[in-house]
Amino acid sequence: MSFDIDKVRADFPILSRQVNGRPLVYLDSGASAQKPRQVIEAITRAYEGEYANVHRGLHYLSNLATDNYERVRAIIARFLNAPSEEGVIFTSGSTEAINLVSYAWAAPRLQAGDEIVLSVLEHHANIVPWNFLRERQGVVLKWVEPDADGSLPAEKVLAAVGPKTRLIAVTHMSNVTGTVVDVAAIARGTDVPVLVDGSQAAVHMPVDLAALGVDFYCITGHKLYGPSGSGAIWIDPQRQAEMRPFLGGGDMIRTVSREGVTYADPPLKFEAGTPGIVNQIGLGVALEYLMDLGMANIAAHEAGLRDYAQARLRQLNWLQVQGDAPGKGAIFSMTMEGAHAHDISTILDKRGIALRAGSHCAMPLMDFYGVTATARASFAMYNTRAEVDALIDGLQFCRELFG
Repeated sequence: MSFDIDKVRADFPILSRQVNGRPLVYLDSGASAQKPRQVIEAITRAYEGEYANVHRGLHYLSNLATDNYERVRAIIARFLNAPSEEGVIFTSGSTEAINLVSYAWAAPRLQAGDEIVLSVLEHHANIVPWNFLRERQGVVLKWVEPDADGSLPAEKVLAAVGPKTRLIAVTHMSNVTGTVVDVAAIARGTDVPVLVDGSQAAVHMPVDLAALGVDFYCITGHKLYGPSGSGAIWIDPQRQAEMRPFLGGGDMIRTVSREGVTYADPPLKFEAGTPGIVNQIGLGVALEYLMDLGMANIAAHEAGLRDYAQARLRQLNWLQVQGDAPGKGAIFSMTMEGAHAHDISTILDKRGIALRAGSHCAMPLMDFYGVTATARASFAMYNTRAEVDALIDGLQFCRELFG
């Protein structure tokens, strides 16, 4: 399928609505993306005519739901070009995925004084689970700062690796600056296991796990035009073998007796309880939609938006953009002297423009840039140059209001 922006926009019902009497300009996809009609219809169909619990029943609806649910594992593997479908573990999103690794892999293996290397670019979801280990087990967190332009060179991360380093946990794309990290170079440069938060990157560019060579890679469905409460993590089979179960209950067991429990083989070993059946089915539809459009086509469209937005934003010499790394994603965090980020976002909302304002779950990065909050415009495949122009007009209006 070729990339036709008008056809793409027509697939997203919400984009035709108005907000405060203005056409909606949705520039908050970095927080959560809107959903195409194909996903919405698949969710409705699943609940209206195909719903039952999975894995447990022998009746028609249970078998149908199980087939629809389990086929998503192969879709995710294909979307990420994962070396093995068995490595795909369903989660409610990246937060649960990273916590799974923290509890099931890291906690039993790491001791006081062992080190985890993190970057200052990380979302809190890739910080807090490791802080638990610092608080409870004496694990040391080693921080790597980006360059002034927001870049995070692989050699800088590798330089922080020492004899006590047990894990590198790093984002593939910053949700604040759009910085793309060369995680393949990091993985090639060390024998230390590498966990990658792919929450932002997987939405905006092709991901090839077979080429990246990382040990853990997580995605979250609500940013991938799928339902909230959906997601997955791919885990290398060697690392899976080193993991103990995290959650206990149905599906992750083979047998239960008074004397003990035997566990199912991965990936079910790490998927306890009734899952988000319809959420995952919706995610599968979203990923098939993206693959039909072509991730390279999406990346090219967004690169054009990025370049156009960069050129226009640079004309506003009274605006500060945090992070301008080469090859970044179409994500722009901004501050304006004399105007708080919340004021900027509120004013733009009156013009129908949806921005995010705050620390974006990245307080260490806010500290690095010496700010408490930014206004963030995060573009997606359904955005247009006309919406970039609307953003610029809105920012100029803010400037006039605040003098």
